[in-house]
Amino acid sequence: MAKILVVDDDPDLVEDCRLILEKAGHSVASAFNVVDGMKAMQRDRPDLLILDVMMESPDDGIVMAQDLRRANVKTPILMLTSISKVTGLAYDRSSDLVPVDAFQEKPVPPKRLLALVDELLKKGG
Repeated sequence: MAKILVVDDDPDLVEDCRLILEKAGHSVASAFNVVDGMKAMQRDRPDLLILDVMMESPDDGIVMAQDLRRANVKTPILMLTSISKVTGLAYDRSSDLVPVDAFQEKPVPPKRLLALVDELLKKGG
């Protein structure tokens, strides 16, 4: 199946995603911050990136997505976020500020995660 990179500072969420995705046949790499996430993007060349918005800084995931797109990385990005719960702000995938392919509020039900992953993998990068 696909190689998926999960970048999130919450080890429990990363492990939950790993278990769900590996059970569906995907291989999963992980990173817990943007610096390691960018290294993993170069090293692992994943088919899909699952990215948290807020890590060490409130906009780490947004900045990482912007940096990847500026570097012409076409890998689909699924952004998992609780930003609207924390800040009251809401973004959508048409937002120029956040160049990702899909958003999903945390916590994400396993069936929803797998449906989004399948949808984004079909679109490709």
